[in-house]
Amino acid sequence: MLFDYTTVNPESITADVDRTLAAADRIVDEVVASAADPAYASTLGRLEDVGDMTASLFGRTAFMGYVHPDEATRTAGQQLEERISKWGIDISFRPELFEAVKAFSQTDEARALTGERARLLEFTLRDFRKAGHELSKPDQSRLKELSNRLVELGTRFQKNIADVDDTLVVTRDDLEGMPDWYADSLERTQDGDGLKITMAYPHVIPFVQNASRRDLREALMFKFNNRAREANRLILAEAVEVRQEIAELFGQESWANHLLDERMAENPENVFDFYDSLRDPLQAAAREEIALMTELLRRDTGDDTAVLQSYDWQYYDTLLRKTEYGVDPNEVSQYFELGQVLDGMFEVTGDVFGLTYERVDAPTWHPDVITYAIHDSGSGDLISHFYMDLFPREAKFSHAAAFPLVPGRRLADGSYQHPVSAIVANVTKPTDERPSLLQHQEVETMFHEFGHILHQTLTTAELVRFSGTSVERDFVEAPSQIMEHWTWKPDVLQRFAKHHETGEPIPEDLVDRLVAAKNLNVALTKLRQMTYGTLDLKLHGPNPDRDLDKALEDANAVSLLPLHEGTFFPASFGHMFGYDAGYYGYLWSEVYGDDMWSRFEEEGYTSPRVGADYRREILEAGGTRDGMEHLRAFLGREPDNSAFLVNLGIVG
Repeated sequence: MLFDYTTVNPESITADVDRTLAAADRIVDEVVASAADPAYASTLGRLEDVGDMTASLFGRTAFMGYVHPDEATRTAGQQLEERISKWGIDISFRPELFEAVKAFSQTDEARALTGERARLLEFTLRDFRKAGHELSKPDQSRLKELSNRLVELGTRFQKNIADVDDTLVVTRDDLEGMPDWYADSLERTQDGDGLKITMAYPHVIPFVQNASRRDLREALMFKFNNRAREANRLILAEAVEVRQEIAELFGQESWANHLLDERMAENPENVFDFYDSLRDPLQAAAREEIALMTELLRRDTGDDTAVLQSYDWQYYDTLLRKTEYGVDPNEVSQYFELGQVLDGMFEVTGDVFGLTYERVDAPTWHPDVITYAIHDSGSGDLISHFYMDLFPREAKFSHAAAFPLVPGRRLADGSYQHPVSAIVANVTKPTDERPSLLQHQEVETMFHEFGHILHQTLTTAELVRFSGTSVERDFVEAPSQIMEHWTWKPDVLQRFAKHHETGEPIPEDLVDRLVAAKNLNVALTKLRQMTYGTLDLKLHGPNPDRDLDKALEDANAVSLLPLHEGTFFPASFGHMFGYDAGYYGYLWSEVYGDDMWSRFEEEGYTSPRVGADYRREILEAGGTRDGMEHLRAFLGREPDNSAFLVNLGIVG
């Protein structure tokens, strides 16, 4: 039975955390007591129960800090997330708990473990080492202090971003280049003369892509790139110092060195090599892209010395799509009504992966949230549930993400706990006058995030520790990035892309033009991804740069576009907590996502046979083995980057 979110309030979720953590404490005490006669069932098995309890506790309580419409409940959820995280840190630092697990590891039963249980023992001992149990007592005490401080900083950083309520006030006359529906969607100022452009993506992205007023594009992006600047700059600076000190306690050169030994990349040098292999060809292509857009800018401004800025390129990219390819994002969006996109996404993934989706009634945290059950098409068995919370609202999580709420796992009675997840996004909300129409990049994002949902909800892992997306951080994006490829296939699009008024399928020639424009300015786009990853490594890699402005300036040079003077976008870059020393993973994972997609290309990109292999070897497997082993199992060969380079137009 799904949790009743309509009963949630600050008091109820606080009581839930009190009750659950108290129960978890009792179990941990039992594990400690088992050290005299250790066994899997009394040590790792019970810690798995604790992992299940706390993972599901997040879904009932702390998750409300991201999505609940009531401010008091959001605040309580944010505070409880910090409390749960600190509780987990406290547990990992208990020396007697480490001794109990170590005692079990030395038994004959432990040496005979295989499969997930053997992997669990290996990972648990590694976790204890990361908690400093091999350090001196003073160093471990300092490590605990620093770890708790990072939790506090992360909570404040994300809250500051969510609490931003800045707007750019314009008049209807200022909206040259924007469609009428955009102006109609904006809230009026109190005097009724102005229109408020908020910092929400459905307001910002269309404006920078289509508004012909360059000064207003600059003004909007100045505000957008300075969200939470003052408060979060200080938090980020402290977090960088804290992370570096933690790394040094372990004798590591940097935070990146400390973290990457558990990931596919293994060390920051391999990431630098990866970036180095791409930088020159991408920059060579990007210089040509920038030169063409600079010509258009100078023609528009009449200034032969005008320089293309970060607030210009999306506008001229859109203009080129319209003029050179006949692709107007607003025209394309007429064929991507949200409901049809979801139906199409369910149809394609249902056919390929053998799934059936059923919309169900469930008590949710907001009336806009819809709920689905996933069934196996062959057996009809229920697999999992997921929620979709897709529209912006005040102080809601402002990006797009998938949140695991209940992990899949094998229960003591032999049954399987059905996973539950939520996709949270921010697309334009429908009104009585106009449906929710997605731009193609929003369709891509929807498929991308749904890839995470499938990864979380189709898991068949026996243990919570390896359930769903519990894989290496630099592999976790691969199963979502592969999903984006379906949004570029003409016959797939024509299955669900229909004009919201006439019902006519999207014209074949429009799809052809859309696909033809796919790699327009792709080098510049990938360099911007590399810019974010480079900034991350400059802050967290070997010889970290303590001067945040210099680190930003040096990283931005990768993009070949000038830094927007007076802005500091890292203050609103939520990935600085959670993806720290790991942002490279987006581009890194794309290599493997494209390689996996190459099998669909070769054998049929809607092939149920390939889909069944992918579901079994990637989606169901979760973290039960290393990402490279997943790839070999699905591809039947060693992975390589050739498909990635071809897709970028760098080779072939």
